[in-house]
Amino acid sequence: MKNLLALLVLAVSVSALPAKANSGCGFSDPDNPFATCGKEDKAEVIFTGLVTPEKLLNEHPDFGDSYGEYQTDSATLAKLKTVTTPTEVVVIIGTWCPDCHRETPRFIQIMRELNNDNITVKYIGVDRKKHDPENLSGQYEFTRIPTFIFIQNGEEIGRIVERPTVSLEKDMAAILLK
Repeated sequence: MKNLLALLVLAVSVSALPAKANSGCGFSDPDNPFATCGKEDKAEVIFTGLVTPEKLLNEHPDFGDSYGEYQTDSATLAKLKTVTTPTEVVVIIGTWCPDCHRETPRFIQIMRELNNDNITVKYIGVDRKKHDPENLSGQYEFTRIPTFIFIQNGEEIGRIVERPTVSLEKDMAAILLK
């Protein structure tokens, strides 16, 4: 009985302690005395199938919030502007993926600054099982995201997988300016 009473006193005193707001691990629900570590406060937004850069930037905070923060390499972009062979880049992303949150806004920014009509981009969103309803991603072999697939004359000529080796622009130049 003493142990039960001690436990009750401890529980009441802990639940009365203030918690720091936005500490990442706290007591955000005043009716719940347990910490909410790792609990998502917002609903997860997953876009699948063809996705436009505008939709990513305007409708998903993890993409739009970081757009414009990346410093592009203008010397490398100048070299990429010389690409004359029609090139398609297929970008397979997961809107739930932290690496995609980092690399996709950078890539969108690079492509907008590059403004080369010979390079087109198709963004395909996948769910956590790495599928999309139309199976657009199914025609490409991939295991990690984001995956940037560079295609010329119907043939894959290179990839950037998950994160660039040097930078997105320099890795693109290594693929496109061979």
